[in-house]
Amino acid sequence: MPIQRLHTNERMSQIVIHRGTVYLAGQVGDDMSAGIEQQTRETLDNIERLLGEAGTDKQHILSVTIYLKDIDADFAGMNAVWDQWLPQGVAPARATVEAKLCEPEILVELSVVAALPD
Repeated sequence: MPIQRLHTNERMSQIVIHRGTVYLAGQVGDDMSAGIEQQTRETLDNIERLLGEAGTDKQHILSVTIYLKDIDADFAGMNAVWDQWLPQGVAPARATVEAKLCEPEILVELSVVAALPD
């Protein structure tokens, strides 16, 4: 099975699909001036759009890595939005880490691995 790469530039692909698994590159929100809740909502909206483009959805998320600029300040706000967004009964493997992100205004970035539906 060939590897599919979507939204590819010289350094990365936003979506990689291989053997029934979808990998999304780190995603951020659109408004970098927004607070953690809004940045998380926008990031999740972008993830949902990319999952749909890849042929899957948030119910098929296997794992997510969440990068927070300031885990002490932003973990609760990010979690509140995450808990509202994720469907009941869907519990992907998850790691949340504090990280220096590529732009100082970015508060949250998420990388996702999901399955394609059968």
